[in-house]
Amino acid sequence: MATVSPCWDYTLHLPHDPRAPGIARATLRTVLAAHEFTELTPTAELLAAELLTNAHLHTRGPYALRVRPAGPDRLVVAVWDTDPRVPAGFRADVPADVPPQDAESGRGLHLVRACADAWGVSVLRELGASKGGKLLWAECARTGLSGV
Repeated sequence: MATVSPCWDYTLHLPHDPRAPGIARATLRTVLAAHEFTELTPTAELLAAELLTNAHLHTRGPYALRVRPAGPDRLVVAVWDTDPRVPAGFRADVPADVPPQDAESGRGLHLVRACADAWGVSVLRELGASKGGKLLWAECARTGLSGV
């Protein structure tokens, strides 16, 4: 009998706690191993780490990590937070400035843009059960399988 993998999509809701990004990265590694996306773990973990850290440092409320496939060879890593303001590093109308070499911060979203195969943002309006805020996402692909 042939088996078919069911669709999967994980969302981990996180409190505004300094331990939350580490817990989310550990959860991401477990999810990727369970769904045989282990070759994407280094890239997906870097993308998640930067997006989670950005949410933790620049917002005051809870945030969430979302992981889902975008086909058999692609993965979307997204982070939702309560602040609807789009950071300059993710705005289409702002060039992706590289911080000076001696800067101690400011490289996170630049790294996401450089390492992701695709990236974007959705500003979420408060409708019904929605909590509003924004969703920053980044997509990565298995090398050599998807033509990327």
